Amino acid sequence: MSYDEGLADLMRSDLADTPGIAEKRMFGGIAFMLDGNMLCGVHPGAAMFRVGKDNEPFALAIPGARQMALTGRRMGGFVEVDAEAMADETRRTRMLDLAFDFVRALPAK
Repeated sequence: MSYDEGLADLMRSDLADTPGIAEKRMFGGIAFMLDGNMLCGVHPGAAMFRVGKDNEPFALAIPGARQMALTGRRMGGFVEVDAEAMADETRRTRMLDLAFDFVRALPAK
């Protein structure tokens, strides 16, 4: 398994009552899709959230968050969150709220 199952279980629990959520393997881990659009995901030791470029400064102000980069290339509108921040329900919920704010405005796929 290439992603952190503990973090995936946290996300599954947080998203359990959300209609339109599906899991999909991507980015070497698992992504959680909302109506076909990526909302968040987990990989070894960290999680990622699709907060959008407008919400990115707010997300990066949360302790444990950093700019998302895959293969050294920055991904605008995405932030990565370390395992410590994911264990904090307040920080994790804030990150999810920012991601929902962005992704719910996108058309369903």
